[in-house]
Amino acid sequence: MENYISEVKETLENTELICLSRWDKTVQLYYKKYGKYFVCVVVKMENSTGFLITTYLTAKIKVGEELWRK
Repeated sequence: MENYISEVKETLENTELICLSRWDKTVQLYYKKYGKYFVCVVVKMENSTGFLITTYLTAKIKVGEELWRK
């Protein structure tokens, strides 16, 4: 994901979809579509602040509760 730093920032700033993790209710997945793939930014929320856990490219959105959609 080193070559996708600007896309990761853009995903957080202009998110298209936020889902709640099925496994950890303090983890949110932020998605934005780029071409045929989505950039997914995984954020853990604690005490009203969040920190980035990981990012990845995916062709499919993970199953989970939808929190927000643009």
